[in-house]
Amino acid sequence: MRIQFIGLGNMGLPMAGNLRKAGHQVTGLDTAPRARDAFIAQGGHIAASLAEGAGGAEAVITMLPAGEHVRAVYLGEHGLLRTAAPGTLLIDSSTIDIATAREVAAAAAKAGHEMLDAPVSGGTTGAEAATLTFMVGGSETGFARARPILAAMGRNIVHAGPSGAGQAAKMCNNMILGISMLGVCEAFVLADRIGLDRQKLFDIASNSSGSCWSLLKNCPVPGPVPNVPATREYQPGFAAALMLKDLKLSQLAAETAGAATPLGAHATRVYEALAAAGLADKDFSVAFRYLDALLRDKAPS
Repeated sequence: MRIQFIGLGNMGLPMAGNLRKAGHQVTGLDTAPRARDAFIAQGGHIAASLAEGAGGAEAVITMLPAGEHVRAVYLGEHGLLRTAAPGTLLIDSSTIDIATAREVAAAAAKAGHEMLDAPVSGGTTGAEAATLTFMVGGSETGFARARPILAAMGRNIVHAGPSGAGQAAKMCNNMILGISMLGVCEAFVLADRIGLDRQKLFDIASNSSGSCWSLLKNCPVPGPVPNVPATREYQPGFAAALMLKDLKLSQLAAETAGAATPLGAHATRVYEALAAAGLADKDFSVAFRYLDALLRDKAPS
């Protein structure tokens, strides 16, 4: 297919590359010169504008930082809803608030386009390996059209429900992830203080009721699991700043819906403090380093 991919950052660049590897004709677009150069170095073509890229595309995929950027790209004066060819399939893989996702999808429908919200889980590792999980909101018809495209970038592709359901699934999933990572970090901090060997804790917890993704796949201390961010000075991975963004989205949704999420609220406060301590660009498992330093006479680094 002819696909325009907008947003060639840490996630978008490898995703667009995997579409090209699958045989799709991909035109890229990004405001950052470095991102454009990286895509060109892969052999990709960069569009000069939204109109140039979208005009000949059968599908457009966006991977953007926040709801305001999604709104601008789709609804702006020179946005996709004005420049995309009739019937173009629109897929937004950004992680944004539910209200914006539904607003843009409704506008797309009025303009004659099928639109899906399809945020991802799996981080940069999953983007590079084409093993992402896509949580998709939109119609059954749109999902069927999008599935072969998403399959070039991911392993698990789930239709979560109507418009906005993909974003809802993403924020619920990442609220679980943020909370569970803090629990694992606290357990290792406690183990260190009371003299329990880290490997012993891992061996026991990973085979009992303490087992979870944060322990098994992104263990926050070096040693028990090879090649995780903790073994690379917490280079992301999934940055703490992105976890904080997703937790804030979960709390916005909880407030709007009247849902009690005290652990989600507490996790948000911890990641806010962690970011204020200068750790926002580290992997979110750096929460161990932050918590470990709280009651010591030293600052996290």
